Amino acid sequence: MRILLVEDDRHTREFIERGLREAGYAVDAVGNGRDGLFLATTESFSLLILDRMLPQVDGLTIVRTLRASRIGTPVLVLSALGEVDERVEGLRAGSDDYLVKPFALAELLARVEALLRRPSGPNAQTQDTLLRVADLELDRLKRSVRRGERRIELQPKEFQLLEYLMRHADQVVTR
Repeated sequence: MRILLVEDDRHTREFIERGLREAGYAVDAVGNGRDGLFLATTESFSLLILDRMLPQVDGLTIVRTLRASRIGTPVLVLSALGEVDERVEGLRAGSDDYLVKPFALAELLARVEALLRRPSGPNAQTQDTLLRVADLELDRLKRSVRRGERRIELQPKEFQLLEYLMRHADQVVTR
């Protein structure tokens, strides 16, 4: 599954990115809201993780823009703003979850898993989690691969690579 991480603090961004990759996710990470908004509206992601206070375009503006554009990608907002009114504002802006900094990586990963289990539209769970190319089938939710009736065991990096290649089937991809 492909996740977009938008976090302006380099250390926090690298920490989260490393944790997500070790958990087997493909991660695109950027450090400002403008780049985050551009990627979120032009690329396909299973989940967005956004800092609330970003340079150029803030996280809640990104969420509102996505929802106004009918982009239903689940959004987890990260923020040092943890008062009840601030969390409520984040959720009402259209985010699916709100996590206050500082947080434990284990909790972040649990929330990511929970958000990725939710369907985001009609038949979204099947469409979003199952990739097929010929008789090769990759289930991103179950993290399983089958060719015909045979199950194929893959390491996390191999799984990410296969997912990328299947998403770009019939295209030339660079190394």
